[in-house]
Amino acid sequence: MEGGGSLWLLTFLVGLSLVTHEMTMVGGADLSPSQCKEEIRLGTNACVRVEIMAGKPASPECCQRVRVSHVECICPVVSAQIASIFPVDKAIKLLQGCGRQVPRHFKCGSYNFP
Repeated sequence: MEGGGSLWLLTFLVGLSLVTHEMTMVGGADLSPSQCKEEIRLGTNACVRVEIMAGKPASPECCQRVRVSHVECICPVVSAQIASIFPVDKAIKLLQGCGRQVPRHFKCGSYNFP
């Protein structure tokens, strides 16, 4: 991944994958590939200004988008490459900034959380 846009997509994907775990375990929505693609697009647009790598908090719009999206759309795109670029501590900071806690021992794509 390269460029600023990729970093924002990465930030959104990681944060989204974690905070939605709890929601989908309750709701378990079945989404089509096109619906998942749209969720990722909307989230990327909402979180494009997130500067989590620079230590700035997520915007209210980004946090809201993170809260309404689905883990089954996000975890499949969290590759080893994404995990190597965006460390777990940054993902946790994003989640906490959006008022969420990281589920213990949660696995999402190539991420394993303590």
